[in-house]
Amino acid sequence: MPFGAASVLMGGRSKDTPPMTEKFERHRQAWTTDEIQKLHLLATKGMSLKAISKAMTRSEESVQARAKVDKLKISKMR
Repeated sequence: MPFGAASVLMGGRSKDTPPMTEKFERHRQAWTTDEIQKLHLLATKGMSLKAISKAMTRSEESVQARAKVDKLKISKMR
């Protein structure tokens, strides 16, 4: 099998990468008041989107969408 063929057959993931369903257990869960306060705190500290999403165990898209609703500015550091 050619080098890239295994990747295509496995959907682009390596063997040790967990399925997407295991990565974010909070899929489509409503934001709690405590989580919103934590988001505001982390955003005002200047943390990056990636760091905030990891700290809150939410996807970057979820954090970004909530920040937009609350009119928060998330740092662009990567």
